[in-house]
Amino acid sequence: MKYICLLILALSSLNLKAQDNYEIQVYGSETVEKGETMVELHSNFTLNGSKTVTNGELATNHVEHETIEITHGWTTWFETGFYFFNSIGDAGRTAYVGSHIRPRVAAPQSWNWPVGVSISTEFGFQKSAFSANTSTLEIRPIVDKKWNKLYISVNPTLEKSFKGPDENRGFTFSPNVKGSYDVTKVVALGLEYYGSTGPFFHYDAFRQQDHQLFAATDLNFDPKWEFNGGIGYGFTQNADKAIIKIIIGRRF
Repeated sequence: MKYICLLILALSSLNLKAQDNYEIQVYGSETVEKGETMVELHSNFTLNGSKTVTNGELATNHVEHETIEITHGWTTWFETGFYFFNSIGDAGRTAYVGSHIRPRVAAPQSWNWPVGVSISTEFGFQKSAFSANTSTLEIRPIVDKKWNKLYISVNPTLEKSFKGPDENRGFTFSPNVKGSYDVTKVVALGLEYYGSTGPFFHYDAFRQQDHQLFAATDLNFDPKWEFNGGIGYGFTQNADKAIIKIIIGRRF
């Protein structure tokens, strides 16, 4: 309990827009094993979201997002991921949304660093009805560490729009943070934070920023399977207010 309290305190001290609600995940530093392929399904349902069209984007209230992620490990330190974003909802909100590609490199374990470190770059497109910024780049450094039963991962992410209303804003800062505690050998409980403050050194006013906090669980019942689920709350004006997310993955 004391670790959860410390995590809440740390998050509240950060002046932390979250990831679009297609792939809500704080990354760990490890890459997929050489020669293996990981297939994941990201299912996110917005219980309470936007209800009007904004900048040409459809409303998010009561929409389900289904994202297929396929990641292959090429070496012990390099992988490539592919995303296929899909939206399911009424009023013309069911469609294929777009795709991204994500190469990632990690510091090899042979370096014996005290923390896990990797960096991913994600580039792709999405339809303007679902994201006003239709061509984007994400640079995501990843640092994580496990102390006995406590795990912490920090993703200080940079995002850039090449086409859309934010294309002249430069890089925006979107930090993601995760802390979890192993309550059993199978179950880990924790908190995940997703946010965006706007462009570096020209941060948006707090009410225009995006901050979301999720209570989440990870199930480690089989090394070939991955499960993460949670419910999140957005506590600024621009954030969707309530989201349920589930990630199911399988290594082959």
